[in-house]
Amino acid sequence: MTDRSLTLTFLGHQTWLVEGDGHWILVDPVLGRGFGLSPELEFRIWPPRTVETARMPQLDALVLTHEHLDHFHLPTLAALPKSLPVYTGPLLPAPVAEAIESLGFTVRRIDHTGVIQFGELTMRLYPAGARTLFWEDRVVQPVARVGDGPPVVIGVDADLSDVYKDAVASGREPMPRMAIVSNNSQIAPPGTPGSDTNLLPGTGDIRGRKSGLKVLGELLLDYLEPLPGIRDVALCGNGFLPANTPHGPYLYADHPAMAQAANILQHLFTVHGPRPGDQLTVPGDGPVTSERVDWVHIDERFEAQQLAAHEAFLAEPKAPPIAPIAPPITDGGSALIELDEELPRLARELVPTSAGQLAASIPEYLDGQPLGPHRILLVLRDLPGGWERRYAWDLTTARFTLVDPLDLDEAMARYPFGLIMFFQDLIGILRGQVQIWDVAGSSMQCWNIGRPLDSLVYALFAIYGEHQRPELAARSYAYALGHLAGARRAG
Repeated sequence: MTDRSLTLTFLGHQTWLVEGDGHWILVDPVLGRGFGLSPELEFRIWPPRTVETARMPQLDALVLTHEHLDHFHLPTLAALPKSLPVYTGPLLPAPVAEAIESLGFTVRRIDHTGVIQFGELTMRLYPAGARTLFWEDRVVQPVARVGDGPPVVIGVDADLSDVYKDAVASGREPMPRMAIVSNNSQIAPPGTPGSDTNLLPGTGDIRGRKSGLKVLGELLLDYLEPLPGIRDVALCGNGFLPANTPHGPYLYADHPAMAQAANILQHLFTVHGPRPGDQLTVPGDGPVTSERVDWVHIDERFEAQQLAAHEAFLAEPKAPPIAPIAPPITDGGSALIELDEELPRLARELVPTSAGQLAASIPEYLDGQPLGPHRILLVLRDLPGGWERRYAWDLTTARFTLVDPLDLDEAMARYPFGLIMFFQDLIGILRGQVQIWDVAGSSMQCWNIGRPLDSLVYALFAIYGEHQRPELAARSYAYALGHLAGARRAG
């Protein structure tokens, strides 16, 4: 009789090794010490760990849930056997599949609810929930099971799949025994500059947004409400160190502590907070058990250094000014031409975004005076020669117009929306040296009226994400592959 137990080994952030019936599927493989497009721009996995890939079990397949770089890591793929099939959903952007295939893999797109099967181990890929934010709506959420044993749903980076919820509610699929939920709160300590902070005074839900209680409520109660029979929950995500910041890990990234608190505060299910190298076994009957594998090692020294930096920052916050994250520009003239070519397109594509629509709908601002056609300010820092340029978005032309200098307080008093970023970061996005997600973390600042989702950073997600600008995605993968080839030659 087949052992119906399912084993899940946590390898850091959102990478899971799923085993059942003697077969192994690796989900979202990021096995190096971090991820990013180049060694110079690396987001270290947290907690820090080393994975001895040579000692991993022999894999049967890889599953890629979506294209974001904390799930899709070309150096990891380059180190794995090219005979492994790479399964993904039907909406993975074409440049991602092309980059994977350039390494020698075969990409197999699976229709939503399609089944991957090895022996009695099955994995279905369900589409993201309909209310998922647009930059995550190509995510697929795996549901793994051995024969008729207890299922485990991996709720990756998206609202829980409506298709899956309906299948469970109607009895077509059994209630899952365990849910793996992604903690994507990415909350920096108070005082840290970043795009998630609205610079306008008096805005933002600071008490809620900065609360681990709210994070736990969203992950465990709101997210899992449609699955009332869940008996176990495992936390993952929030598992990398942001760039250009002195504070170490994000707040509420200690999942063992989060799980301990959750188990004290509720008795609906058992919450697990695995560290890299922890292996959870979900049996056909009985409680979930945990043990460690001997081929994943925590870097305790680096972890202690970063935790000390975190505590020191919390005790006495001294946030540095924002800094660029893209490589320095050595061809200023060519970069200025690229900027002039891009600004008209950027101005047009702002129109249908949430920020653009809200900016167009308001007749007046703080002092009750008419606004005029200029509603958004774009500030580009450190142009060639050290200059700073300010552009106002003109609603009558859907173009950017150069405007005179003014300080930040004056800018926020005049414009209801604003974005401050570095010239080299915008050029880096256009050249594929960084992605918008890299820049948004700690290298730009924004202000806006309205909801958090009306911020210009979310407008840029819509405009520069892989779904909207696949040619930029292709450039970024070519850039990453170039670094990988260079490292091989040097080695």
